[in-house]
Amino acid sequence: MDSFVATLARLTNLRVLSLVSLGIWGPLPDKIHRLSSLEYLDLSSNFLFGSVPPKISTMVELQTLKLDDNFFNYTVPNWFDSLSNLTILSLRNNQLKGQFPSSILSITTLTDLIMSRNGMSGKLPHLSSLTSLHVLDSVLPKMPKGVVMVILSNNSFFGEIPQQYGQLSQLQHLDLSFNVLRGKPPSAVFSLPNISFLNIASNMKSGSLPDLLSCGSKLEFIDISNNKLMGGLPSYFNTNSDKRIVEVDGNCLSFNTRHQHVESYCMEVYMKKQSKRKNAGILGGLIIGVFILMMLLAYGFLILWRIYCPRGTSEQHLLHKTVQDSSAAGFSSELLASARFVSEAAKFGTSSLPVCRSYTFEELKEATNNFDNSAFMGEGSYGKLYKGRLENGALVAIRCMPLSKKYSIQNLKLRLDLLAKLRHPHLVCLLGHCVDVGGRDDFSTNKILLISDYLPSGSFCTHLAESSYGKVFNWSERLAILISIAKAVHFLHTGIIPGFFHNRLKTNNILLNEHGMAKLSDYGLSIISEETDKCGWLLTCALHFQAKVEGYKSCTLIIVSLYCNVFRQMKNLEDDVCSFGFILLEALVEPSVCARRDALLLNEIASINSLDGQKRIIDPIVQATCSQESLSIVLSIMSKCISLESCSRSSIEDVLWNLQYAAQIQGTVSGDHRFDAASPQ
Repeated sequence: MDSFVATLARLTNLRVLSLVSLGIWGPLPDKIHRLSSLEYLDLSSNFLFGSVPPKISTMVELQTLKLDDNFFNYTVPNWFDSLSNLTILSLRNNQLKGQFPSSILSITTLTDLIMSRNGMSGKLPHLSSLTSLHVLDSVLPKMPKGVVMVILSNNSFFGEIPQQYGQLSQLQHLDLSFNVLRGKPPSAVFSLPNISFLNIASNMKSGSLPDLLSCGSKLEFIDISNNKLMGGLPSYFNTNSDKRIVEVDGNCLSFNTRHQHVESYCMEVYMKKQSKRKNAGILGGLIIGVFILMMLLAYGFLILWRIYCPRGTSEQHLLHKTVQDSSAAGFSSELLASARFVSEAAKFGTSSLPVCRSYTFEELKEATNNFDNSAFMGEGSYGKLYKGRLENGALVAIRCMPLSKKYSIQNLKLRLDLLAKLRHPHLVCLLGHCVDVGGRDDFSTNKILLISDYLPSGSFCTHLAESSYGKVFNWSERLAILISIAKAVHFLHTGIIPGFFHNRLKTNNILLNEHGMAKLSDYGLSIISEETDKCGWLLTCALHFQAKVEGYKSCTLIIVSLYCNVFRQMKNLEDDVCSFGFILLEALVEPSVCARRDALLLNEIASINSLDGQKRIIDPIVQATCSQESLSIVLSIMSKCISLESCSRSSIEDVLWNLQYAAQIQGTVSGDHRFDAASPQ
């Protein structure tokens, strides 16, 4: 690592450095400060340990610093005040100790502060001076009035929830679970006008909640389980609602006593308070001793948990924690080649892409004119697709999917949160979602609605036909699209933990924006939908495709037949790599070949590696605009992708590398070296 950083330091104009999930092991060298022009530094999900080098404080151009999911185990640095341009600071899931660094309070440009899952303790400062702060995933101070999301779970903070939290009118998501918070929960927090998620589970909260507790109209999830609350359950909690989830188990409430402790279990808190007044010295020392013992046990458990379960095993941990927000892991070469785009690229995950939010069903009805037929765009294996216009004027695509019976509403929302964190320049951005469980109108079944960007230039599938959009892509343009999608799939496989491997890739899901940039849609939906037969969804897509693109009708069905034959023979199916191989095939095949019979086409595809076979089956536009060497590289990697032998199939890394190499070869050849079917191979 030391020599690698020293080599990188020669790149004096380097602005962006992202080394995510590369298995880098060892301490982070002090030489990192030699990259003095860096604006974006992301070393997340590696095996870096020791201290965070103090010399990073001299990298004054830094705007984003991400060191998540490593093993830094010294005290939290306190030299951040010298990084006057910092907007994003993320040190999540390390082993940092000590007090909250007061130097952070001087960074008025800070918008995202993420420091959860560490071992910090001590007195906490006020953060009211951080006037630009939008996202806080850290400790328990007073909050800026405009904060929307606060995630403080899985730390060791004690004391009471500040009454000031009841004045945060913009707050939507508050998670204080798994701390040592005491006292009665402030009633004002429940009635905040925009609060929708409130989790104070697994603390030491005591006392009782008022029977007439007022709750905000948007509050859909409440978890007060595993505390020491007593008395009755507020009437609001007893109200039956399919849209509201309330968890109260593990207390001493007089509701559903089967899942509650006996009253004496929770009376311990009250009795200790009374006894403390009588004999403060003895019982005070006892309480402190018990608390220290609890902290030592918790710390010991944490160490064991990190050793034996480094990434967790529970479903909530898998869905809620392990996905890292590495939005900028896949910057395009165009962004990196131009320094004036670096600042925007560095903030891609927060400002360039909108935050995913929850929509109401009424908002979506208004956006689509009550799901009018004029808004209907089509139907595929993942449900119906509508075009809509939001209140702010933005055009969106709204996919309506049936609600899977496999997941509870709470579990489903965790999965939707995971899906919302997938951010990449070549993925269609998920803008929001709606879980609707009330039958209305013709939408009588429970359903999920996903709201994403609307891309106006159609799909790669339609552009492969001669008559669509008045333009057919040449070989270089097709390669650029294929490389973009390979980058997106590579990110889904390796840029996040755990990876997404079953994304049902097909040309109809490759969409183009107004600038011609390719983006992958309908990715990752297998985690919220019922899995169906592989051949079934391919045939459904083919029939839909057949109705859209007349010239590709027969060819698509034959390619689907090939898909099914391959699927039936693969025992260890690599869905995405194999599917990508058939995308490569569709990008190569001539539409006029499609009218031929299955057997003839299958024979010709088998002979595609010969020059005569290429002349018969390869699209004339590809033949006229490609070089033989570039085409041969793509044909070779395509054959490996669809190979029936698992040991012969390529990885997505190999696919991406070969496509980029083919594009490089294509870019360097002259017109005299283009494809010539008559020349010897």
